[in-house]
This record gives sequence, structure tokens and C-alpha cells, in this order.
Amino acid sequence: MICTVLRLSTKRCYPKWSSNLTRSCSTLDPTQVKLLNEMCFLVDDNDKVIGTATKKECHVVKEDGYLPLHRAFSVFLFNKKGDLLMQKRADTKITYPGYYSNSCCSHPLASVSGEDDVNDALGIKKAAIRRLNYELGIPRDHLPLDRFEYLTRIKYKDQGDGKWGEYEIDFILFFQDDVKLKPNPNEISAIAYVPKSEFKSYLHTLDGPLTPWMQLIVKKRLSVWWDNLHDLSKFKDHKQILDLS
Repeated sequence: MICTVLRLSTKRCYPKWSSNLTRSCSTLDPTQVKLLNEMCFLVDDNDKVIGTATKKECHVVKEDGYLPLHRAFSVFLFNKKGDLLMQKRADTKITYPGYYSNSCCSHPLASVSGEDDVNDALGIKKAAIRRLNYELGIPRDHLPLDRFEYLTRIKYKDQGDGKWGEYEIDFILFFQDDVKLKPNPNEISAIAYVPKSEFKSYLHTLDGPLTPWMQLIVKKRLSVWWDNLHDLSKFKDHKQILDLS
């Protein structure tokens, strides 16, 4: 049975999704606008850092469709039963508002000490702890570094709504434990733990789309990873970058 932990509407299983994704700067949420100043890592096709840019600079689609390639991460958080925590991005989000996605997605930051360390994705894991605490309210001491499993990296590009998009090399992190949750409503409008046996039917209940990275992972990798949740070692690849564009 799917356990919905947070929802905004008591009349439907999931909050109503708005299809009006393009908004002017004057209508953007001030908290989210402030976050656009965070400094992300620009990388080349081999994930080597070549500079930094603000989150806004990384996600604004140029007139010619150009987006700078930058470093990101996606966390797949499972409870002890093996159910995956899914979230619906808040309508206040600037990129992909109202989309459904995996547990937590964000960026390591150049302004945060240690988040540039790619040795066993140590810096990315630290960034994941920071964001899991910020987005989902998970206490940091419930997220020990050695419990994160770094699987691989994926590369993908999406033009989004034509104004805000993504072009990322995305570190895939798995984490399994029962944790306390207190979602930040400025980031997340709904969350649910979904058993693997009900995942396909769950997708059919959604009133909005999956984020582009989640669509690709669901289509090409998630099932086999989930089937082997307790033995992921054979799927770890820290050399190759999977191009899912």
C-alpha cells in the first residue's frame, strides 16, 4: 500500500498540478530566487570542473538552446522495507514546478567547503546530506556518509519549458533507512513511499509528469537497481558516464 506522508489536498490522492509552467520573473518565489545565486560547478563531458556559474546561469535556456553542463546529484531514498520515497516539487520551484521526482535532487556547491571532492563522491554525499536536511527535514545525524551508495553518473539534457532547463552530469546516490521527515513546503508539495510492486500503478495516478531525469532513469535503469537494492556493488561504475540524453 502506498503511504502518502504529505499532501495538500484532502479530496484527491495528490495535489492538483498546474500546467502553466512558464512564469515571469516578477511572479517567482523570493526564496527560490535567492537560491538562484548559489554557485554550481561547470564541468566538461568527462566531469572535470572547468569553472563555476550561478544556478540561474546554469538553468536559463539561451535563445539558441544553449545550456551549460554542470554537476548535480539525485538521491534515491528507501525505507527499510525497500519502498522508494517520491516527491512532488512545489509550485514555488522555478525549474519543473509541480513535477514528480525521486527523493531529492540538487547540486554540490562551489561555495560550500568540501563539496568539490569527487573521491568516492564524498563532496556530493555531503551536498546530499545538506539538501536532504533542507528539503525533507531529515536530521543530519540520521544521514551518515558511509550509508550512501554511489552507483554511477548519468548525463542528460532537457530544454524544460524553453526558459528554464537542465544539462547535467548527475551523480546517482542510494540510501536506505527509516528516517524522520519534515518536508519544506517551499520545496516539496507531496511525498509518498512507494513499494516496487505498486510503482507502475502509482505512476498512472499522478496528475503531473515526472522530471526528465526521473523519466530516463525509470525507463532505463531504476527497475534493475531496485531489484538489487541489497547488492548494488555489481552496478557501481565510477569510470563511465551514462549518456541518457
